[in-house]
Amino acid sequence: MTSVPPPAVTLSVVVPMFNEQEALPALVERLRPVLDGIGVRYEVVAVDDGSADKTPALLRDARAAWPELRVIRLRRNSGHQAALTAGLHRSAGAYVASIDADLQDPPEKIPEMLELARTRQLDVVYGVRGDRSTDSGFKRRTAGAYYWLMRRLAGKQVPAQAGDFRLLSREAVDALKSLPDQQQVYRLLVPWLGFPSGEVHYHRDERVAGETKYPLSKMVRLALDSVTGFSAAPLRIATWLGVVSFFTCLAMLVFTMTAYLAGHTVPGWTSLFTGILFIGGVQLICVGLLGEYIGRIYTAVQRRPTYFIADDSADDPAREF
Repeated sequence: MTSVPPPAVTLSVVVPMFNEQEALPALVERLRPVLDGIGVRYEVVAVDDGSADKTPALLRDARAAWPELRVIRLRRNSGHQAALTAGLHRSAGAYVASIDADLQDPPEKIPEMLELARTRQLDVVYGVRGDRSTDSGFKRRTAGAYYWLMRRLAGKQVPAQAGDFRLLSREAVDALKSLPDQQQVYRLLVPWLGFPSGEVHYHRDERVAGETKYPLSKMVRLALDSVTGFSAAPLRIATWLGVVSFFTCLAMLVFTMTAYLAGHTVPGWTSLFTGILFIGGVQLICVGLLGEYIGRIYTAVQRRPTYFIADDSADDPAREF
């Protein structure tokens, strides 16, 4: 049996980005000294998720002066998790860290993550937000509700306040690549793998520049993907709503027959109207929940890729894109 040679690159840092022209110069200025000081061979995999601003041009200029910078450009905007998937799947390092371009997660923690993984033989090191005081009160409350719900649906192995700032071993990355999930939510998938893990805590800073790429609509979509992808609880909720509806209707039937036998047959549109609204609302909720799961089945059956790569500077280093 021939042994597989270890990767030539020790550390890959995957950075998904979409319209980050304001934050990109600060990211390069802060990330490069950190990685140069680790003392291992590394690569930075910047995944341009179909940016419409000057992000591709700035990446091209930065790459000319930074040989370790590798640029992958997607053909269209495919979403943060899809861009992260593209970077993870194409990374070459024995360890792979992921970080956003807004510098809310400090790149200075990457060497600590790598050291912890190597000394304790860990496959996963989570970056846990110990202080989110720079976030708005609304975002802190919604994030707290999200992690509270996920820990009850997916299990307590999901770290509270751990986003997509993490470090993975090559074994963990290969395990993620083998999963058939179309809509991957890594903050739940990675804990589900069950690899040995550790945590590094940090203070979450304000966005260095630009606007957030996770508005309320995307946060709701992430929550829906998380719930429907990792639990059948909504379907059970629909079942219990049906049970409650049935017994409510049964009670209303008993009340109606009692009123009829007692001679109180004056028609009341209020109770009838309320009953119809209740039954109709329960039915629509149940149909909507079923639709969410059927939609995921439909997407899985289609087996369409979540992204298409336009260019990868590693394939042709001399090519301008």
